[in-house]
Amino acid sequence: MNIILLSHIKKHIFPIYDKNDNAHNLEHIKYVIKRSIELCDGLDVNLDMVYVTAAYHDCGCYINRENHEIIAAKIFSKDETIKKYFSSEQIKVIKEAIEDHRASLEYEPRSIYGKIVSSADRNTSVEMSLKRSHDFQIKDNANKPLDVLVKNSYQKLNNKFGMGGYTKMYIKDQLYENYLKEMRSLLNDKNEFKKVYIKVNNIKMLK
Repeated sequence: MNIILLSHIKKHIFPIYDKNDNAHNLEHIKYVIKRSIELCDGLDVNLDMVYVTAAYHDCGCYINRENHEIIAAKIFSKDETIKKYFSSEQIKVIKEAIEDHRASLEYEPRSIYGKIVSSADRNTSVEMSLKRSHDFQIKDNANKPLDVLVKNSYQKLNNKFGMGGYTKMYIKDQLYENYLKEMRSLLNDKNEFKKVYIKVNNIKMLK
């Protein structure tokens, strides 16, 4: 991958993620980048395009979570430095891939790059899911009652990862399949879900 391009992203794009909630911070971005590269195994793709798509995909969260993918795509499109490394067609593909990464997307990503980053954006551990769900909830209100936190987290994760959930995985991956099996097993027992949620997030002191 292009070292100068990577340096630009680390210097100018990664700092944006300090403004996001903990569920969409730089740690999450680095996870998605790592997973994106892993999911490229055996695929005929441009790794610079994969990296850039993953690096920009959540940079609009701090502005507006509800349409952050559109905002992130615009931030990417306005980055003049990017034009030094990609053709206009490649830029178009990356922009669309950023727009297409959300799990709740009602249509299939328009390119393999969108499918890669969308798939890489999926959690692969129950602990990760419960922590991210908790972090997102307390972003604006750290004093929510425990029962509300647990209920909201359960509903969100069940709607997303439960049987018939809306999340999609476009690149076949055993790590994700193992996670999905474990998560669905936990979702089948609400009492156990609450216990694990409390343990993972170290919030036993909350009432």
